[in-house]
Amino acid sequence: MAFSLFHRPPRVALIRLSGLIAARPDPFSGGLSAAGIGPVLDRAFALRRLAAVMLVVNSPGGSPVQSSLIAQKIRRLAEEKKVPVIAVAEDAAASGGYWIACAADEIVADPASILGSIGVISGGFGFDRAIARLGVERRLRTAGGEKSFLDPFRPERAEDVARLEDLLGKLHEEFKAWVRARRGDRFKAPEATLFSGRFWTGREAVELGLSDALGDAEGEAKRRFGEKVRIIRLGGRRRPFPWSLLPGARDGVAAVAAAVEERAAWARLGL
Repeated sequence: MAFSLFHRPPRVALIRLSGLIAARPDPFSGGLSAAGIGPVLDRAFALRRLAAVMLVVNSPGGSPVQSSLIAQKIRRLAEEKKVPVIAVAEDAAASGGYWIACAADEIVADPASILGSIGVISGGFGFDRAIARLGVERRLRTAGGEKSFLDPFRPERAEDVARLEDLLGKLHEEFKAWVRARRGDRFKAPEATLFSGRFWTGREAVELGLSDALGDAEGEAKRRFGEKVRIIRLGGRRRPFPWSLLPGARDGVAAVAAAVEERAAWARLGL
């Protein structure tokens, strides 16, 4: 009788990609950056006997540049190692989160996940009337006529608004080109609808071609590679206590502001 002493189950690397996408993620709530997640991706794709890499995406979006850098690194490693990549959306793969999900060969989502939001947003506040009421004079000197672009303490200028809208439009085109290149042949709705900035549930996303199937990470791994598949989980480790939030800490205000920004990003999705 022959024994399968050397038979080993297939291995799937599971990487958690959670939080707001930013060059400097908030130490309190965490987040994603190319520099932060890069080593995790390298370790995942370097595993031996790797059947696939699964990206568990749970992000409301964030920096277009960081989203692009992360997505491009995933593609480079996938092509170099010739390993299939499957993205699994949890609460949300929206905006920059969806940008990253499109780096996968397939996208799976929970029926209640939020996907899409293929658009670009910029927000801020204007304080010019507030400081006028307080009797505060704004003093600003620049070398370069456009250096004080959209100064929040001065009235909004039409030329600044036009410049910002042009910038947002160009970033939107980059986003659309990426999604189109990765999933254009699977669209089931007009681009005008898909690229409007609107977002949908996972079930609707499948119907529109923004996702391929409904499911969850562990169930999908077992369905594809068998009940004995070995899932190797990477990333998503517990973060250290954010000492910067303690009273008197130098970076406390910045950390709180970052946490508020992430909360606002999730709120735009109704989550």
